[in-house]
This record gives sequence, C-alpha cells and structure tokens, in this order.
Amino acid sequence: MGDVLVVNAGSTSLKLYRVSEEGESARLDGFGAVAAGGIDCVAHRVVHGGARFRDPVVVDDDVRAELERLEPLAPLHNAPALRDLDAARARFPRLPHVAVFDTAFHATIPPAAATYAVPRRWREEWGVRRYGFHGLSVAWSAKRAPEVVRRPPAGLRLVVCHLGGGSSVTAVADGRSVDTTMGFSPVEGVPMATRSGSVDPGALVAVLRRSGMDADALDHALNEESGMRGLAGGDGLELELERRAAGGDEAARLAVDVYVHRVAGAVAAMAAAAGGLDVLVFTAGIGERSAHVRERVCGRLGFLGVAIDPARNGADGDRDIAAAGAPVRLAVIRAREELVAARAAREVMGAHG
Repeated sequence: MGDVLVVNAGSTSLKLYRVSEEGESARLDGFGAVAAGGIDCVAHRVVHGGARFRDPVVVDDDVRAELERLEPLAPLHNAPALRDLDAARARFPRLPHVAVFDTAFHATIPPAAATYAVPRRWREEWGVRRYGFHGLSVAWSAKRAPEVVRRPPAGLRLVVCHLGGGSSVTAVADGRSVDTTMGFSPVEGVPMATRSGSVDPGALVAVLRRSGMDADALDHALNEESGMRGLAGGDGLELELERRAAGGDEAARLAVDVYVHRVAGAVAAMAAAAGGLDVLVFTAGIGERSAHVRERVCGRLGFLGVAIDPARNGADGDRDIAAAGAPVRLAVIRAREELVAARAAREVMGAHG
C-alpha cells in the first residue's frame, strides 16, 4: 500500500501529514499543497466516536451522517473534523477515506471506570458514560514508552500525561487503557487552556439558576472562557503563563499552581487504576516542552517512587528523564498521532482489500 494522507483537525488548527508505509511522516501546508500521486487513502482523526464507532471505519454517506449526529458530544472538535472531512472528500473523491477515533483506544476501560452514577435513562437511552479522548496520542505513547525506558512491554503499568491545549491523564496496563480523566466529553478532568476540567455539578446548577444562562451559554463558558484563560486571562497557553508567573503575575502563578496540583492528583489516581506505576509519560505540547511543569508534577509524586534528573529534564527528544536508580521511569515522548492514524487506516483497507 502507498502513502496515507492524515488529516488531524483540532478545535483551532488543521494538521496534514503524508505518512509512508515505512512510518516516515512529512507535515504539509494545507490541502492545496497535497500532490495525490502515491497516496492510497486518507485517514481522518475524529475525536468522538460515541458508542457506535469503536474501530476505524471507511467513510460513506451513511457514516458521514452518523458522525454529524455525534457532533454535539464534542462540538469544538467533531465540527472541524466534519468540515475538513468534507473538504478532503471533495478534493480527493476517488480515494477511500477512513475515520479513526480518539475514543477507540479507551473502549477497554472497564464498566467500573466508565459508568457514571446517574439515572438509568441517562445511561441507557442517552449514552451518558465515560468515553475518554486523546486515544491516538496515548496509543503511540504506550507503544513507544517501553523502547524509551528500555523495559519489556508485557505487564508494564503506565500513566500517560497528554498535556497540551487539551489535557488528559490515562492509566494503561499491559498496553490497554483502564481509566482516563476525560469522560463523556473532552471537558472533564484536569484544567486546560480554555476548558474548565471537572467542576462540581452542583456549582453548575447554581450558576444556571443564578445567571439565567441557557445550556449553550454554559457550554461556551466551560469550553471557551474557563481553564487557564478563566484563571489568568489571555490565550490560556501554559508556556506563556509560566513566563508571566516568573515576572510576578499572581493570576498566572495561581493558574500554573492549579494546573500542576490537578495533574499530579490525576497521576496518583491513574496509578491506582493501573495497579501501580512503572512509567510516567509526558507528551503533547506542554508535556514535551515544559520542563517546569514536568519538574513540579514529579516533585509532588515522590511517594510513588518518582524522581527526576534535572539535566535530562532540560534536554530534547524522546528520552528517560528519571533519576538514576529511581523505581519509576519518566519518559518524554513526542506525540505522533499521525502514525497511529495511518497504521489504523492501512489495517482497515487491508481488511477491505
């Protein structure tokens, strides 16, 4: 099979990659820069697959319609994915298009971790459950971590911190997701750039009663006006907040403190879900680039056997940054969602072949 064009539509950006069969990827600058020669299929990252889509699927008109019905579950992400899916199908009408879902990796989460204690109708008729996200990123980290820390993969207990504009922490045991901080939507869990993370539902009910805002306004506030932006203003990006905090900005300092506190707590919870901790992984924009966040998160986790090597923490590339002799290894891994998406698309096309 030839190359795969991977379309990764984020809430505010579009990333295109051409991935060869050997796993080499090249970033492309928009659909206009894509020469279709040698490309055999197009893989689309879709954040939310709902209860129906747990495996990659070839997109036809029926699948496209079902994806549109899922849009309210993750409006910030599924809507751009649908827009770019339509653009790609129009641009490359003769190529097969495969949807690959962030929720799929988390299909192995057991019922005890996936079930909310809410009325039965919510769960059975409306699909209210914990789905989990960032699955492509976590899948890559789960594959790459044993190589980085030089430990056999069998039985390895990982906690993967995907820390970026959206952030989540996932427990992986023996290569399978067993719990994660994001739930029904990508809003749950640790605070993010503009998303709140977990908030007491009672507080949300109180806000609705007091403010008179409707569901759409509340959704906008939780997704666009909360998180680091809600705490400190600006664009809510962690690296900028670190610079502001270092300059004495108290709001930025609080935002970074809240973020570190919640991520460290999530790591401890996910270690319990995994049955222990062998490797702690940092990936995505903040996870890869913020030595400050890694240092502070790890500094709170000494009771789990976590100890960081400052020199390695300040280096570059995929690496183990744990102190010599520490029982828990610490891996910094570049996110490579495009490789996982391309591999999944090839497997689907091979099955259809």
